[in-house]
Amino acid sequence: MSRKWLNSTIAAAIVLTAAAGFASQSNAVDAVFARSDSSTSTEASPLTRAAYPGDPIPGLDELISTLTVVDELPSVPGYERGCGTGDNCVFGTAWTDKYDGPLARNGCDTRNDVLKIQLTDVQFKPGTKDCKVVAGTLHDPYTGTDITFSTSNPSAIQIDHVFPLSRSWRAGASTWTPEQRVKFANDTDLNLLASQGKANQSKSDQGPDTWLPANTAFQCEYVTNYMTVAAKYHLTVTAGDINVARSACTQK
Repeated sequence: MSRKWLNSTIAAAIVLTAAAGFASQSNAVDAVFARSDSSTSTEASPLTRAAYPGDPIPGLDELISTLTVVDELPSVPGYERGCGTGDNCVFGTAWTDKYDGPLARNGCDTRNDVLKIQLTDVQFKPGTKDCKVVAGTLHDPYTGTDITFSTSNPSAIQIDHVFPLSRSWRAGASTWTPEQRVKFANDTDLNLLASQGKANQSKSDQGPDTWLPANTAFQCEYVTNYMTVAAKYHLTVTAGDINVARSACTQK
């Protein structure tokens, strides 16, 4: 199954929901999708690059206008991803199936959910009810290369949080409830992307202001994905993020 990350329906949903409170965002987004499904159009049109040099893609400025922008993200104490004894476990157990989301409580952990959706030619371990991916191919968006996944080298493909967890902590997530943070950490619709392990490690907890994927054809989509997640969750972005987004999404 392929996945279209940014289409006009998602952009419209974010513009409508950015002014609403965090708790009401999911309902508003669902309402936009419902209206889209009942319209005469059978498929949402993806945002495309501008027709004229120097113009950003349609919808980018509207998306940016919903965001809170600062020069630098503040240092916020208390972030701990670990969930061992004595750890704060601020985003919950990694890849838990117990969260509020479309693929939650389906018997599969979130990592395997993402692999199942974003890889092609997927094979499963027998007897796992298609919950354990053992082989497949990733058309890696960050490098533009094809990567073979196997259980003998599982780290070759990792699951990236487009808006990194530690960065989100500094951008507003520290004020959320634990349930909201677990939902964010497992958002298979917008914030999780299978990628080359080395590229994911290189990105680490950086944002667009200091990191872009090596695959230049994906840079505009990446920064717009990042902004979309920020808008949905009311996360702060930097002026550098905005500058890079406009540059990456400007027709050359």
